[in-house]
Amino acid sequence: MIRDVISSVFLLVGALSCLLGAVGLVRLPDLPSRLQAATKPQTLGLLLVLAGAAVRLELESAVTLVLVGLFQVITAPVIAQLVGRSAYRSGAVRQDLLVVDELAEKMPDD
Repeated sequence: MIRDVISSVFLLVGALSCLLGAVGLVRLPDLPSRLQAATKPQTLGLLLVLAGAAVRLELESAVTLVLVGLFQVITAPVIAQLVGRSAYRSGAVRQDLLVVDELAEKMPDD
């Protein structure tokens, strides 16, 4: 009974986090904000869903879920950084909306 409640809470909070990330991805105005919505809440939501599933599984199967979560935590920020840098270099990021532009100092002048 307690495992069911814990698992349900993790699954519901994780699903809510994923939903909020998806809404942010659609509603936010610019690319850096959308990247934020696509990575942080989605990663947290997936980790919570995996934790909710792991509570209900045997230990051997739960270890696989830990590996899936670790892979997500490692890859999501790297991919978001690469997409953001490519968008910046291609001119898809509006410069007037940036509060701090640390990448401009490192970019070669054309």
